[in-house]
Amino acid sequence: MSVHRLEVFVRNRSLFAVSAVAASAILLAGCGSSDSDPDASPSADVQDLCAAVAPSGAASEAVTVEGEAGEESTATFEYPLEVEELQSTVVTEGGGDPVSSGDLVSYALTAYSADTGEELGSIGYEGAEILPAQISPDNPIGQIVGCATPGTRVVAAFPASEANAAEVYVFDLLDVVPDAAWGEQQDPVDGFPEVTLDDAGAPTVTIPDTEAPTEVEIAELKVGDGATVESGDTVLVHYSGVKWSDGEVFDSSWDRDTPASFTTTGVVAGFQQALEGQTVGSQVLVVIPPEFGYGDSEGHELQEETLVFVVDILGTQHPVTVE
Repeated sequence: MSVHRLEVFVRNRSLFAVSAVAASAILLAGCGSSDSDPDASPSADVQDLCAAVAPSGAASEAVTVEGEAGEESTATFEYPLEVEELQSTVVTEGGGDPVSSGDLVSYALTAYSADTGEELGSIGYEGAEILPAQISPDNPIGQIVGCATPGTRVVAAFPASEANAAEVYVFDLLDVVPDAAWGEQQDPVDGFPEVTLDDAGAPTVTIPDTEAPTEVEIAELKVGDGATVESGDTVLVHYSGVKWSDGEVFDSSWDRDTPASFTTTGVVAGFQQALEGQTVGSQVLVVIPPEFGYGDSEGHELQEETLVFVVDILGTQHPVTVE
């Protein structure tokens, strides 16, 4: 397996639906974390994840893992390993609060062939970053770790499908990632649109009563302490875009309650300029004249518009070499 395939395992493995009825009897320890109030009732979002986790089984329990949680590991098992359904077994329990459905989480994994025991690759550890992802009962991350706490390591055994052979994953739930920029607040820049944030971090943009600029203008509203975005990276961002002409919002990931991901080279030139060279955790305000936006897109509804974006950079993933 190439690193590329590991990158998209969430997408590839979405075919495996876990029965909530079967899973409800086997919950990860996060729901009963010693750091939580034993008298408090878990939220519905936590309960949903608790019910979604796959049951432990003979295949996942047959795997022996060497190494600390959060670091690359070595897994051994007798092969070929027969995997009839998705299974998940806790190797190391984390601490703190259990994750909830909709949380943005960072994770790492090492994959093995269930047929040969061969290590297929690792991703998410140092030097092989992967974008954070939202966890839910409907995706493989939620079905693998359920309502676990950060620091939890599990062994997941996946049955074969039309797309993939049976595989074993050593999966580390690393942390919950903020879903809004967390960097150091910067002083406002004169002449730029004014940005105010609600309690969740979603921006409202007020356009100044001046002529729109003719060049791309960028202001850093917050400066993060994460990795630097490089050309060709795939980024995870929350953003809101408004038109300079009337201040109307024309697109917003906040309205969809889900961050967006794309490559820096797959967006308009002005947006690309706003991303590259910035650090994860930063919030950037960019003003994009038509020439650097949709000016060359004949008939586009934004062809003649100067665009204003507020962008929260939540993660970046450098390009990988496909083996």
